[in-house]
Amino acid sequence: MTLKFSSNFDNSVIKGKDGGAQKPTRPGPQTNEYADAQLQEIVKKLRERANVYKEKLNDPVISSPEASPPTSPKKPPPPPKDEKKDEKKDEKKEEKKEEAEAKPEEDHYCDMLCCKFKKPPLKKYMEYMKLPDTIDSYTDRRYVAWLMLVTIAYNWNCWFIPLRYVFPYQTPSNTIYWFAIDVMCDICYLCDLIIFQPRVRFIKGGDIISDRAETEKFYRSSLKFRLDVISVFPFDILYFFFGFNPALRANRMLKHNTFFEFNDRLEAIMEKAYIYRVIRTTGYLLFILHINACLYYWASDYEGIGSTRWVYDGEGNMYLRCYYWAVRSLITIGGLAEPQTLFEIIFQLLNYFMGVFVFSSLIGQMRDVIGAATAGQNYFRSCVDNTVSYMNTYSIPKLVQNRVRTWYEYTWDSQGMLDESELLEQMPTKMHLAVAIDVNFAIVNKVDLFKGCDTQMIYDMLLRLKSIVYLPGDFVCKKGEIGREMYIIKQGEVQVLGGPDGTKVLVTLRAGAVFGEISLLAAGGGNRRTANVVAHGFANLFILDKKTLNEILVNYPDSEKLLMKKAKVLLKQKGKPAPGPPVQQPRGLASLFGQKQETPKLFKAMLGGKGKEGLAKLLQLKKQEETQETQAATETKPKEEEKKPVAPAAPSAPPAQKEKPQADAKPAVMQRATSKESLIISMTPSPKPGEGEILKVEIKEKEKK
Repeated sequence: MTLKFSSNFDNSVIKGKDGGAQKPTRPGPQTNEYADAQLQEIVKKLRERANVYKEKLNDPVISSPEASPPTSPKKPPPPPKDEKKDEKKDEKKEEKKEEAEAKPEEDHYCDMLCCKFKKPPLKKYMEYMKLPDTIDSYTDRRYVAWLMLVTIAYNWNCWFIPLRYVFPYQTPSNTIYWFAIDVMCDICYLCDLIIFQPRVRFIKGGDIISDRAETEKFYRSSLKFRLDVISVFPFDILYFFFGFNPALRANRMLKHNTFFEFNDRLEAIMEKAYIYRVIRTTGYLLFILHINACLYYWASDYEGIGSTRWVYDGEGNMYLRCYYWAVRSLITIGGLAEPQTLFEIIFQLLNYFMGVFVFSSLIGQMRDVIGAATAGQNYFRSCVDNTVSYMNTYSIPKLVQNRVRTWYEYTWDSQGMLDESELLEQMPTKMHLAVAIDVNFAIVNKVDLFKGCDTQMIYDMLLRLKSIVYLPGDFVCKKGEIGREMYIIKQGEVQVLGGPDGTKVLVTLRAGAVFGEISLLAAGGGNRRTANVVAHGFANLFILDKKTLNEILVNYPDSEKLLMKKAKVLLKQKGKPAPGPPVQQPRGLASLFGQKQETPKLFKAMLGGKGKEGLAKLLQLKKQEETQETQAATETKPKEEEKKPVAPAAPSAPPAQKEKPQADAKPAVMQRATSKESLIISMTPSPKPGEGEILKVEIKEKEKK
C-alpha cells in the first residue's frame, strides 16, 4: 500500500516575468515513505494473526497467543454527604452481624445439671424449618412429617367421634379436654389447607410446575380442595343449640385423601415397606371391629341394656365387652346368644354378611402383602429346588451338587438376588446408567487401558458389564486357553499360578485389579492365556468380552485409535523375551576384535556333524556309492569279455537324499580330495501352500574337456 498526496491549486492566474498570464501546473502524486512502511508492518502483523487463528481452528488444543487484558477496576463515584452517614450505619450493622457469626460455639452450649450439651443456634433451626415457595411432595421429608401430623389428627377423629357419640364417655366434667384436643386437630386441618397444600408441585404435560400462583390455582380447582374445605367447616357452632354432640364433627372424617397420600409417601422412603403394609392392614381390621363394637352398643341401647340375652347386659367394661362380641361376630367364630326380636335378627344377619365380606377381603390383602414381602425368597427357593431336581435326575456327583448349592447361597446372601441385570433392565436407560456409574465407574476408571478414552464410551461399557461369582478354587481362566474377555475384580481375591508344576502363586490380585485386558486387543481374540488364574475365596468379577467392546468402539473412532496404540505397546511388552544371564565380555586381546558373528542356520544344517542332512554326511554317502560301483564293475568285467555283448551304460546313481542312512552311522570328517562330481544345492518353493521352501541337493559329474 502506498499513500499518495496531491495538491490542488485554484484556477488563479499566475503572472510571469513578462507580465503575461500562465496556466497553473499540477505536480504529480507524492509518496510518504514513513507512512508506507508503517502500513506494510500492520498488514504483516494482521496476516500472521490470521494464520495463527486458522491453526487454532484446525487444532483447538492450541491456546491463543494473546493474553487477555486485565480489566481495570472502575472507580466508584464519590458519594454525597448524606449517603456517607447511611453507609457508615450499614457498615456498623454488618460488623455486628460478623461479630455475632464469629462468636465461638461455646455460646451455644446448654448447661443442664452437671452436664454440658451442645445446642445449635436458633437461626439454623429457622433456616431449616423455613418453607420454600413450593414443595416437592416426593423428596421433601418435612412434607412427609407434616402429613404424619395431619394423619394423626384424622385418626383421632375417625376413632373417637363414633366412640364419643355411642358410648357415654363424654361427660360434662371432661368435655373441656375433648374440646381442647378437637381444636388442636382443627388447627392442623386449617394449616394444611392454607399453608401446605397450595405449595405442593404438580405435573402438567410432563413438566413439573413449581410456580406458586400455578400451584395455588391447581389446588383450588381440585376435588381435594373441596373435601378439605368441607372437612374444616365449623359445624361446631351448633354446639350452642344442640350441646356438645360429637356427631356434629362427622365432616372431619372427609379428609381421607391426606391419609392415603401419607401412606404412599411413607412407603416410598422406607427400606422395608412391607412392614408398614402389614401394620396398616392390621389397623384396618381393628378399625372395622371398633365400628362394629360401636354399632352393637348402639343396638343394645336401642333395644334396652340387658333387656334380652342378645344385647349387652351392662356388666363389666362396656367397650371391651362390645369389642369382644364384635370380634366373635365379625370373624364368624360363633357361640353367641340367639337374637330374639326382629330388629336383632336383621342386625345379626347384616353383621354376618358384612363380616364375611370384610374379613375375607382383609385376609386376602394380608396374604398379598406377605406374599409380596417374601416373593424374592420364594423365587430363590424355587430355583434351588428345580436345580437340585435336575441334578438328581441326571445323577450329578454330590461334590458338584454341593458346589452348586454353595454358589446359590453365597450369591443370594451377598446381593439379595441371583441376577442383578434382571432388576436393572426394568429401569430406563438413563436410570440404569446412573446406578451403574455409582456402583462400577470407580472400578473401571482405574483400568490403565481405558484412561484417556471418551467418557461416554466408558458409560456405554458400564451397561454391558456382566457380574459372575466364582467359588473358592474355581479356575477363572486356564493356561493355553483362547482369551476373548477381560476381568475386573469387584469383590474378593484371585491368585495367578505359575511355575513348572503350575501351583506356585505368582501374584494375588484384589478388588479393583484387572487382568486379561490384552485378550481384547489381540487379533481375532486369539491370544492364549499364559497362566492359570484361580479364585482364592468367593470372588465377584465383572466380564467384558471382545465382541461387546467392538460393538461399542464402532461409535467412538478416536477411542478406538487410542486403544490400538495402547494395544501395540502392551503386545510389545508382552512379546519381549525374558532377560537371560549376562553375557561375559572377552578379556585381554580378544576384546579388541569384538564378538564373533553367529553362523547362519542354513550353513549350520549343512556343516553340522550331528545333522543327518549335513554336508559331511553327504560326502560319506557319496564315497560309499563309489566303492559299490567299483566292486560291481570288477565282477562284471570277465563275464562281459566271455560273452562280448555290448555293455549298456551304467545306471545313474540315485540322488543322495533318497538313500536312507544307517541309524548308527557316525558323521564323516571332511577331507581334502579331488572329485569328478559337483554338488548343487538349491531352494525351491513347495507346491503345497503353507509348507514353505524345499531344500534340493543334486550331484552331477563334471564334463570331460
